[in-house]
Amino acid sequence: MARSGHVRVRTGCSSAPYAEGMRVLAAMSGGVDSAVAAARAVDAGHEVVGVHLALSRQRSSLRTGSRGCCTVEDAMDARRAATRLGIPFYVWDFSERFRDDVIEDFVAEYAAGRTPNPCMRCNERIKFAAVLERALALGFDAVATGHYASLVIGPEGERELHRAAEDAKDQSYVLGVLTAEQLAHAYFPLGSTPSKALVRAEAERRGLTVAHKPDSYDICFIPDGDTRGFLAERLGADDGPILDRTGARVGTHRGAAAFTVGQRKGLELGVPASDGRPRFVLSIHPKRNEVVVGPREALEVAELAGQRVTWTGRVPADADAGFPCDVQVRAHGDAVPARAAVRGGELVIHPVAPLGGAAPGQTAVLYAGTRVLGQCTIDRTVSAAPV
Repeated sequence: MARSGHVRVRTGCSSAPYAEGMRVLAAMSGGVDSAVAAARAVDAGHEVVGVHLALSRQRSSLRTGSRGCCTVEDAMDARRAATRLGIPFYVWDFSERFRDDVIEDFVAEYAAGRTPNPCMRCNERIKFAAVLERALALGFDAVATGHYASLVIGPEGERELHRAAEDAKDQSYVLGVLTAEQLAHAYFPLGSTPSKALVRAEAERRGLTVAHKPDSYDICFIPDGDTRGFLAERLGADDGPILDRTGARVGTHRGAAAFTVGQRKGLELGVPASDGRPRFVLSIHPKRNEVVVGPREALEVAELAGQRVTWTGRVPADADAGFPCDVQVRAHGDAVPARAAVRGGELVIHPVAPLGGAAPGQTAVLYAGTRVLGQCTIDRTVSAAPV
């Protein structure tokens, strides 16, 4: 599906961005994508070493009943793939840093009534910060991952991050936190592959046992998918009021921290809306232990802004005056036309049409065509709907 109805045009030139004969550290999660990415790096003539990241200290469970990506079985699958490829393989323990930089951040964001994206934090602080830092210290030239995204050389020789060839698998959004320096040492061998089916078929031809291993969709440190239970254990779950936009109580919740803006299911409202239409979570106020609900149109925002800004290359020349772009606020959402500007230390974004469901804590990634420009973590939004 084409995003935002735009023609997908790459703004960079098509020259291959990878040098020959690199020393490549292949991050191997134990899945099919990272295994094939490592195999392609070997085929390209690079000196490849595989590494699996141990991100949890409670890794004794196998995948049975688990849907994460950090289990003992995953480490074993990664090792088998490395053996099949004939490359050295190591396991690096990043559990402490993952706990501090990803899990604790996730809990703190929910405690503040925000909607975090732990995959963004993991890419930013673990895979392309901690891992890359160690890889460079050990003399590696690049870190290869199984992400579906493309790197091309721009008109002035700089690296540009672009969407993958297959929109359905494109993961450029979760890589939008990468800086130009990190892109200089990134390697995405799957970016030009037009379908996941081709990757699985290639894995089968190569004799990789992960060829038909299911994808992981859940938060890796909540393998049973029970986010509410996970947060209740850490933040508590005291009953509190669910209010409409006038302040009238319309229900009772069992812990405000577990709710997210835009949520419809699980509200258990005792007072129906006067118009009979469903209501959605509009805001969460953990200090008051309140959840505010309202109609779908109240989720639409006319402005969003954040101070934690990074650029994947040079800051746009017209950043202060404002520039046209597309903005995407969810990993699997569509990018929509917008105009952005840097004002008073904030990246302020105005969608051309009201944008539904953008919430503090989410990441707003900016695009120019297929190219990723940069991102910010949303700190505030301005509703497009009157109260």
